[in-house]
Amino acid sequence: MTPSKTPIAAAALAAALCLAGCSAPGGGATARLPTLDGQPPLVVAHRGASGYLPEETLEAYARAIDLGADYIEMDLVSTRDGVLITRHDPNLAISTDVASRPEFAARKKTIQVDGETQTGWFSNDFTLAEIQRLGAISTDAERPQQFNGQYKVPTFQQVIDLAKAKSRETGRTIGIYPETKNPTYFRDLGLPLEDKLIAMLEAAGWNSRGAPVFVQSFEPGSLKYMKGKGLKTKTVQLIDGDGIDLKTGAMTYAVPVDRPYEWTKAGDRRNFDVMVTPAGLAEIKTYADGIGPWKRYIVSTKGTIGADGKPVDVNRDGKINDADAVSTAPTTLVADAHKAGLFVHPFTFRNESRRLASDYKGDPANEYIVFYRLGVDGVFTDFTDTALAARGAWVKDMGR
Repeated sequence: MTPSKTPIAAAALAAALCLAGCSAPGGGATARLPTLDGQPPLVVAHRGASGYLPEETLEAYARAIDLGADYIEMDLVSTRDGVLITRHDPNLAISTDVASRPEFAARKKTIQVDGETQTGWFSNDFTLAEIQRLGAISTDAERPQQFNGQYKVPTFQQVIDLAKAKSRETGRTIGIYPETKNPTYFRDLGLPLEDKLIAMLEAAGWNSRGAPVFVQSFEPGSLKYMKGKGLKTKTVQLIDGDGIDLKTGAMTYAVPVDRPYEWTKAGDRRNFDVMVTPAGLAEIKTYADGIGPWKRYIVSTKGTIGADGKPVDVNRDGKINDADAVSTAPTTLVADAHKAGLFVHPFTFRNESRRLASDYKGDPANEYIVFYRLGVDGVFTDFTDTALAARGAWVKDMGR
């Protein structure tokens, strides 16, 4: 689906987005919320409270839970000895202090990960004991750096244990949202992720339809394999893209986020956008319960283009980013997915001004409200507290 290219004013957007769940004039009764199940959208802590602490650490997950997250989200990669750990990337240089550890200097190498050439240190070359000597670091230079190196890389089992312990402590169910990360990469190394994930959920008593678990992947084959091997939890097909053409608002595609890597390996040249067509959604429904699209498939952005044909640095900060763009009219993806019986959990919502279209006026709550009104069933966020505050305000406004 090509994102809509027509920018509209904030007032018009609000009117366009007042769906069936809006309050009736004069304070009349309100209809059900526009989510698939009529319930408030879930707040999923993307890699934990990653806006505040180094991501995918026990400390980040605990902070997100304390802030009120419904689910905590984690990416699973494998160690050399076959243990599932929570890292967004196999390349440990991105989110740990491995580069500063002289004892591991000789393990630095350049390899291909999902078709992308990367240089660094890779989880599959380290035992769990070695990885647990590393310290996690922030992956965003504009976020707090004072915690770098203080927290360790947890195992998936430790995160399961934390979620269960926090559920007992708080009296509310804390769900988990694991992703099989780079599953073809690890399968080719003889370190497949899927069977271990299923076994761990089974041991936790969480391999059931009603368990507080969503299992996600960018690769359909990983989800289909797990379903065939007895995974009973809700599953989510993730849908990515590389960027936005600010001239048109259209999605752009580039390695490694152009398509599921298993498609590339099989010679299938289609991009992720085929998944958001009615036919693509119908196919996803045969093996998954929902989709996790990059939010730009739902509301894109479009910049101001100068006489030279290039995007204009509208706020004159020396950088071209979302703050120099405006949001475009929403696509029909949420409605199309709901029609297909799929829930929609878009990613990733963040607070930084450089990541907010200018018409949100620097307030991330304005972006959440747009998506909540469209009927998304959950949001992946780096800032749990902001997502919850916006949800609370919206639900109250809906008379719920």
